[in-house]
This record gives sequence, structure tokens and C-alpha cells, in this order.
Amino acid sequence: MNFEKETLKNREFLKAPWDKYEKDFENFKTDQEKGFQIPDFVKKPGNNSKLIDLITFEKFPVITKNINELIMSRKSRRVFTEEEISFEKFSVLLWITNGIKSIVKKDGENIRHFRTVPSGGSRHPFETYLYVNRVEFLEKGIYRYHPDINKIELIKSGDFEKEMTEAALDQHMAGKAAVTFIWSVLPYRTEWRYSVLSMKTILIDVGHVCQNLYIGCEALGLGTCAVAAYSQEKTDKLIEVDGENEFAVYMAPVGNIK
Repeated sequence: MNFEKETLKNREFLKAPWDKYEKDFENFKTDQEKGFQIPDFVKKPGNNSKLIDLITFEKFPVITKNINELIMSRKSRRVFTEEEISFEKFSVLLWITNGIKSIVKKDGENIRHFRTVPSGGSRHPFETYLYVNRVEFLEKGIYRYHPDINKIELIKSGDFEKEMTEAALDQHMAGKAAVTFIWSVLPYRTEWRYSVLSMKTILIDVGHVCQNLYIGCEALGLGTCAVAAYSQEKTDKLIEVDGENEFAVYMAPVGNIK
């Protein structure tokens, strides 16, 4: 492989393509413009799944830390204690990274939802999966967050430290942390509106999500570290997604600071 050539090719991916595609695809229409049905903005729980209520926003603790101090102290943290995270803090982190603040409806259909993070076209193409290792009241296992009903769904129970560590390419913090956030993407949620222009928007959006996790962790006395180096196949298998219409795109372990 010519790595220099590949590097230059990949740089093009980082550039804004809007005017290029508007010129090259003058008569092209997105699925939204064609009148295709809007994709679901959240995945539905599985049949007979175990759903667990999270603490609601109204009952969250009041955080009075200075935002300047939070920004200055924010950093990646890879070493955690073996203490569990409280269920309250766990609920806060889920809401601030992908919670739904309001939903806009038209003719009884959800057409737009505003969350705690920005997203291009308000498409929010991500699902939040969690490897829960040590969280108060919760059994170990893989979970998915349902922001529309403020619940988590148990996908499968068990100790997956080995699988989580291997999925993170032997970054042991991912398997040993109290909880590891894994964000998947369903690209069509954004492609429905932006078609071939979606890829850059999607990856910018997931950065917003993880930054909120960093700031939330700092405010709650926790630590986290963003992870972009992982095994695609092993991570997708762990969270049980198909790897094509939905696949993992980012992860971050969270724990009490050592």
C-alpha cells in the first residue's frame, strides 16, 4: 500500500464537500426531498426486553462547579479505582450525552428532536450502548439507552471484561472501567436528509457527544478517555449490531478517578 497516497486521499474526506456535490449533482434529490418516510429517531426495545428506569432530569443533583475550572481540568483519564459508579451519576451521564429535551411533531409523526448535544439537521444518528461493569443496582452486562423513554435495556447479562478489552485492542481500561460507553451509528438517519454529504456531519456529531461526556465526568468527579482505536468486528459483535446498517463508531470508558 502507498501510505502517502492513502494519506492524501483521506485528507479529501476531511474537506467540506457541499459546493462540489451541488455542482456535480444538480438534479439529485435526497430521500427526504423524494418524500421517503422519515427514519425512526430511536431504536425500539426488543420483545420481552428488561427495561430499567433511569433517574429523571428533575431529580439530578445541582452541580455548582465553575465551567472555567471544568474546562481547565478536563483531560483523558485511563486509570480508575475499583469503586462502583452511583446509579445517579450514571443517569446524569446518559442524559447529558444523548438525552432528549423536546420533540417536534407534525400530523402525529416525530419530525425533529432536540437533544443535549447538537447534530446536523437534528438527525442524531447515534445509539448509546454500555458495558456495565460496576454501576450501583445494575447487574453486569451490555445495555442500550432509550432516551425517548429514559430507560436502559438489558441486551445481555454477564461479565464481558475479556471481550470488551479485546474489542478495544487490548486497552485494558475499557474492560476494567466501571462502565464503557459505546456509540453506534445508523447512517441512514442522516443520509435520509443529506445523502452523500452525510459522512463528515456524522463524525463531527459524535465528537459533540463524547465532549459532553468529558465535561459531565469532570463535574461529577469521574474520569473518561475517548477511544477511536478499536476492532470494528469485535465491537459490533459485542453490542450485537449488523455492522452495515448500524455499527460502532466511538467508545469511552468511565470510572472513579484513582
